[in-house]
Amino acid sequence: MPLYEYRCGQCEKQFEVTQSVYARVEDTECPYCHAKEATRLLSAFSSNVVGARKPGFTESKATAMNQERMERFVKLPPLNAKRNVPPPNMSSESEPSSADRTTSES
Repeated sequence: MPLYEYRCGQCEKQFEVTQSVYARVEDTECPYCHAKEATRLLSAFSSNVVGARKPGFTESKATAMNQERMERFVKLPPLNAKRNVPPPNMSSESEPSSADRTTSES
């Protein structure tokens, strides 16, 4: 069962209650003044995994996807490099046109 933090609306004290997920906030009673004016607070939590453990499927999948992306990015040119594409008008001058080919073949 989860542990929830509350603040009483009457005495303004904070308290923790272990209760079901389906418990209503309106039914929560303050342990100090026994009023039913509690407000549920958002609390932060932390967890720490101690010891050697095997990574789960999600972690393995994320690692594999990251390696795949890095392999793709290695093949890309640097962002500040210029492309080695000739201008459009130079490619037409270097190749003979189809009309020139037909006259030279005859």
